[in-house]
Amino acid sequence: MNIFGIKIPMMASLILWAIVWEIVGQLELSILLPPFSHIIIRMFEVIPTATFMNALWITAKCFLIGTAIAIVVGIPIGVLMGRSIVIDRMLLPWVNMFLSAPLTALVPVLMTLFGFGTKTIILTTVLFAIWIIVLDARAGVKNITPSLVEMTKSFQADFWQAFTKVYVWAAMPEILAGIRLGCIRSIKGVIIGQLLVSVVGFGRLFELYSANFLMEHMWALLFVLFFFAFLIAEGLGVLERKFEYYAASRN
Repeated sequence: MNIFGIKIPMMASLILWAIVWEIVGQLELSILLPPFSHIIIRMFEVIPTATFMNALWITAKCFLIGTAIAIVVGIPIGVLMGRSIVIDRMLLPWVNMFLSAPLTALVPVLMTLFGFGTKTIILTTVLFAIWIIVLDARAGVKNITPSLVEMTKSFQADFWQAFTKVYVWAAMPEILAGIRLGCIRSIKGVIIGQLLVSVVGFGRLFELYSANFLMEHMWALLFVLFFFAFLIAEGLGVLERKFEYYAASRN
């Protein structure tokens, strides 16, 4: 970013907001907005504790299992929708509906069907992540050049061979974009699940901090979540850019 010919780093905006936050917090206008420096200090106090590590383990386990299920199930469905008009017409309205629906309202239904345990939290995570993965995989397959499809027919490749050696690799940029967005939605899903289904993990900490008006602790926990979400998104973004040449090879 250049301002008046001077190159300003992207982190400058975050530093500016941190300074503004610190000033507003020092004025003590609201208990809901403690000084930024206090939050950072509290974050380094909270992270090494056994309570935080236990909550991180529970949350990470639900996140990883739920996201893995969404990826393993979502990519094949998206590929099938991209290659079959019949399947696409059958599933696309449902995928679009669930992608745009307020999924939090469906969590009580999952609780009724599967109980109040970890299984329901994982299913909530899958519910939040899978639809964007399906749509992006579908979009990637639909953008494959017809010559690649004809090549699989010429070599008499079966569906599994075409799926693993052509469709997935040619659609990889869109698939990785869907996984990146799905991971971000998974974080939202796992926290909502832990708050509504069974108050465990980070959901338990949020409940504890908010009930006792420990705003510094709650903001510190939010910052940790934001950091993990940013780290996952940027890591997958780097991987996504490394596979961009596959998009060129389709044309």
